[in-house]
Amino acid sequence: MTRKTLDDHRLDAVVPVRHVEVRRIEIAPGLHPGAHWHNGPVFGVIERGSVLFAVGDGPEWVLRPGDTFFEPGDRTIARFDATEEGVTFLAWFPLPESVSPELTMGSLPS
Repeated sequence: MTRKTLDDHRLDAVVPVRHVEVRRIEIAPGLHPGAHWHNGPVFGVIERGSVLFAVGDGPEWVLRPGDTFFEPGDRTIARFDATEEGVTFLAWFPLPESVSPELTMGSLPS
């Protein structure tokens, strides 16, 4: 048996996690959903295809199968754009009691 850490993220604040929702999400080839933000952190891994990814004004990079990503809660995700092959990924949403994951389109208000 081998174990390898693929990613490690520090959260900006203590998150009172009571449940974790896991979703398989597919984005059609070439679809660019636009800037958005979530009401909590999102952790994910690309299963198939690829996506152009950027958080805020940070660097942009292409994520491919096996790559992990982290979307901080309450931060603008500037790019999560499917390439010409589309993308399928798994996303984990750690949440407090009685809270559902939310995605809000546009940039986070200042």
